[in-house]
Amino acid sequence: MKIAILALQGAFEEHRQMLLKICVESFFVRNLADYQQEKDALIIPGGESTTILKLLKDLSLYEPVRTGIINGLPVFGTCAGLIMLDGGHLGSMNIEVRRNAYGRQLGSFHVEGRFEGIDHEIPMTFIRAPYITKVGGGVEVLAKVDGNIVAARQDKQLVTAFHPELNDDTSVHEYFLKMAGGR
Repeated sequence: MKIAILALQGAFEEHRQMLLKICVESFFVRNLADYQQEKDALIIPGGESTTILKLLKDLSLYEPVRTGIINGLPVFGTCAGLIMLDGGHLGSMNIEVRRNAYGRQLGSFHVEGRFEGIDHEIPMTFIRAPYITKVGGGVEVLAKVDGNIVAARQDKQLVTAFHPELNDDTSVHEYFLKMAGGR
């Protein structure tokens, strides 16, 4: 598999390191030419969703990325990447999101929790994280923390409010690859 990682802002290098740990090839997308390379899936990392949306539009990436996802390109969005897939942004996933739901940077926290499809508790690091307030048809809830939805899946779209790339456990990335049709 070859995974494209949107590298406009956020923890894109950390996603690359996670993929290297599990021997998966990846490349960064910083412009339209990068995005047009052959790929099997896309990761949209955390950062600031308003900035990511603006950069996608400024770099003529918005329509190609949106069209790719709607046409079945597997995508994994973490934190701001989760927000990017909701109705107010790329609009590809049937979810509603509350931005910065856990407060400011000082509200950041770490827990261990259950994730459907992974047979052990996984580390979950939340940094100014959103959570999903509502899911529509076709969306499967994969994880909750304190009653809030923090991971979900719709077809070949996976989102987490937390940052699995900031821990040593590769389980969520492996789950994504399996979901995307690899391994």
